[in-house]
Amino acid sequence: MTDLLLVTCSAFPDGEPGYEALDTALADRGVEARWVRWDDPDVDWESALVAVRSTWDYDVRLEEFLDWARSVPKLLNGADVFAWNTDKAYLLELDAVGVPIVPTISVDGEEDLPAAIAAWDTAVVKPRVGAGGRGVVVFDGTDGGPEGLDESALGAGPWIVQPLVASVRTEGEYSVYVIGGEPRSMVRKLPAGEEIRVHEEYGGSTAPVPRTAEASDLARRTVRAAEEILDATLVYARVDLLRLADGTLAVSELEVTEPGLYLEELPENGRAFAAAVAGVLARS
Repeated sequence: MTDLLLVTCSAFPDGEPGYEALDTALADRGVEARWVRWDDPDVDWESALVAVRSTWDYDVRLEEFLDWARSVPKLLNGADVFAWNTDKAYLLELDAVGVPIVPTISVDGEEDLPAAIAAWDTAVVKPRVGAGGRGVVVFDGTDGGPEGLDESALGAGPWIVQPLVASVRTEGEYSVYVIGGEPRSMVRKLPAGEEIRVHEEYGGSTAPVPRTAEASDLARRTVRAAEEILDATLVYARVDLLRLADGTLAVSELEVTEPGLYLEELPENGRAFAAAVAGVLARS
C-alpha cells in the first residue's frame, strides 16, 4: 500500500534532483512512497496523501495544473494555496500585512508597463506566472528605456516589475526552508557574470550556509503571514530573501507550490520533509 505520492513532471520522471535522499528519509520513517507524474491519467489520486515536488511545467499549463490539484482529495498545502502562490501578485498581499518585500508593482496590460519600468533606474520584469527564471527581463536604460520597450522580449503577461536589487550579484539570494512550521536550513545562491538569475541553468551556483537568526525570523514570519492570509497550514515552504540597499532583508519570493528541496546540497531537507509527512499521516 502506498502512503504517499510524490508528484513530478515528465522532464523529471524519477523525481527532483537528489530524490534518493528523500526516498531514504521516507523509508526510514516507514512511509511507503512512489513518484508519479501529475498528468498521468492512470494514477489513483484518492489512494494516498499527495505531495507536489517537481511539477516544473506548471507555468505553461497552469489552468490544467490547478484543475488537477482541485481534483486531489488529500494534497499537502492544497489547490487554493497553489492558485494563490502561482501568481506572484501574492507579494502585494504579504506587503499589505507588513511583511517586507522587494518593492513590487503588478501590471496587467502592456500599456502600463512603461510607467512601471520607469519607477526605477534599473527594473526587472517577471511574468506573474513563471518558474525557473523564464521570461525575466532587465531594463537598465540602455535599451531605449520604457519608450523603447520590446514586449516580444518578455514572457507572457501579466507581470510584476521590481527594482534590480544590486546585492544579488555580490551577496546573492538566500533561500530558507520552512518545513513543519520551522526554519530548517538555508542556502545561498549566486548568479554568474552579469546574469541576475541564480538558477543553475543560467550558470548560477548554490551552497548551504548556516541559518542566521535574521533570515530565519523573516522566513518564519512570512510563512505565518501567508497562513493567516490563506487560512491554511503550510507543511512546506521556501522563502527567498534579498538584501536591500538599506541593509535589511526582504522577501523576493515565497514558494509553497513546488520548491525544489536542493536535496543534493541539503539531504537534511529530505529528513525534515519526511518527518512532516509522517506527522500529517499520523493525524489523518
